[in-house]
Amino acid sequence: MKSTKTLNDAINSLHASRQAKAAERLDQQQPELFDSGSDTPLSPDELAAMVSVIDAPSPLGSADVKIEVASAKRGRSKLLPVRHIERDFFLCDMFDYAMKDDGASMEAPIFTLATQPDLSVWHWESKDGNRSVTVTPSVQGRATQFDKDVLIFVVSQMTEALNSSRQDAKNRTVRFVVYDYLVSTNKPTGGKEYQRLETTFERLRGTSIKTDIKTGGQRVKQGFGIIDSWSIIEKSPDDERMIAVEVTLSKWLFNAVQAHEVLTIHRDYFRLRKPLERRLYEIVRKHCGQQALWVIGLELLREKCGAHSHIRAFRSQVVGIIKADTLPEYRMFYDRAKDQVTFYVKNPKKLAVALAGGQRERSA
Repeated sequence: MKSTKTLNDAINSLHASRQAKAAERLDQQQPELFDSGSDTPLSPDELAAMVSVIDAPSPLGSADVKIEVASAKRGRSKLLPVRHIERDFFLCDMFDYAMKDDGASMEAPIFTLATQPDLSVWHWESKDGNRSVTVTPSVQGRATQFDKDVLIFVVSQMTEALNSSRQDAKNRTVRFVVYDYLVSTNKPTGGKEYQRLETTFERLRGTSIKTDIKTGGQRVKQGFGIIDSWSIIEKSPDDERMIAVEVTLSKWLFNAVQAHEVLTIHRDYFRLRKPLERRLYEIVRKHCGQQALWVIGLELLREKCGAHSHIRAFRSQVVGIIKADTLPEYRMFYDRAKDQVTFYVKNPKKLAVALAGGQRERSA
């Protein structure tokens, strides 16, 4: 069975054909304007400029015209002209980049910690009352903490592309190869993972958010899906497994990325087994920042995590994670008397410098 040709191949083939024909026409019309050897053909704009110089009468004679033409040819840019149209999507094609998480979803508990379908409507409001979010699930349930891996992968690639001044990173529609995503997020590459990803897309698209949290300097209270849409671009020739996909981010998330409202996260984040472990790491990474210590009351921590469990059960889960010591970059300490959790950096030098300098614990 012949593999379906991707849209990219079709576009590239079309452009190659058009460019070959255009070059052939130019070669026939203006052969004297091409240098031999390693020099490259002039762009259409350069050709037009040359023709105008040649056709224009010169008060100094034809010899001076030839000198002007030669000087123009020597002075033109050493770079080839831009000959390809801009893509209307962003292509995830980098393999050496830092993992990034967007600050907006690190702040608010948008994703459920449940491992079973969560059909409950969730409302969260910041302690100062200035930020709130209401999350409404679809019939397939609310998007999970593990579903967020798709967004982290896309945000990471897009941020790196923006730092490299790639113009296609200004598009909300993102295209990527599923295998690259699975490898980057430390997932198996078996057939079941491809099926799970399709369900992930449906939960991300179906989960509705209503919030007034700013992204990119804009505070607009509105409702939207975490992603606007998704589609399969290419399937395996042997089965229904998706090979390449396109995802259109919500404007809310896209604005956060374009404004660089992101934080670097440790790659071991994708090695954490429990949703609560991942959420705790996100919270401390967001709030601890450059500080060595950060303190938060257990009840407030439960709210920030978006945990449905009773405070006693949540306390037991947190103590279990403290004993396991699984969080990248940070450790935790639970003060039973104050019912508070202290997060502190694992780096002993940074911690020692902070304590020696009399750094106070930041509390929430």
